[in-house]
Order: sequence, then C-alpha cells, then structure tokens
Amino acid sequence: MVAGLVASDPLAQSWELAPGVALRPEPFGALAYHFGTRRLTFLKTPELATVVRSLGDHPDLRTALAAAHVEPRYWNAYSKALVALADAGMIRPRETSSV
Repeated sequence: MVAGLVASDPLAQSWELAPGVALRPEPFGALAYHFGTRRLTFLKTPELATVVRSLGDHPDLRTALAAAHVEPRYWNAYSKALVALADAGMIRPRETSSV
C-alpha cells in the first residue's frame, strides 16, 4: 500500500496515526482499532505502543525511537513493524511543510 513511499528509509520518514485509528492501552502493549476498516491490530510491546503514540510528535521515526529509549540495535525491527502498520492502514506517512 505505502511501500513505494517508504522504500528508501522508513527511519527518516515522518509518520502519524491514521485518522479513524484508536489505541487502547493493554498490559502487553496496545490494541489498535481502525474504525473505517474495522481492523484490529495488536501492538505486542509497551515500547512499540509508546513509539506509535508519539509518532506525530517527532520529525521522523528515528527521533521517535530515540525518544522512547529504544536501543539502536532494534531500530530495524521497529522500522519493519511500522511499515507493516502502514500497510495495514494504522499509520500513514505525515506530510511535512516545506516552509
């Protein structure tokens, strides 16, 4: 779905939670529910849930991961998880102004 937009470097991409998606905190991480598609996705760790919640507050995924104290050696795995969430319509690339 969004693979062409993120093929170069998902870590450098600006992301945000997609409209119509809600996150519900859970002991294991969170549930992401898309009201438009009725799709439910499990965010399997609290760290991943923290990163997804904070995407809109950071200029790129790399900064969001650092702010959530995710060790750099795990960034590739988180990047793949975020691309899968984007493919599921749970997050989307955020438009950045060039002003």
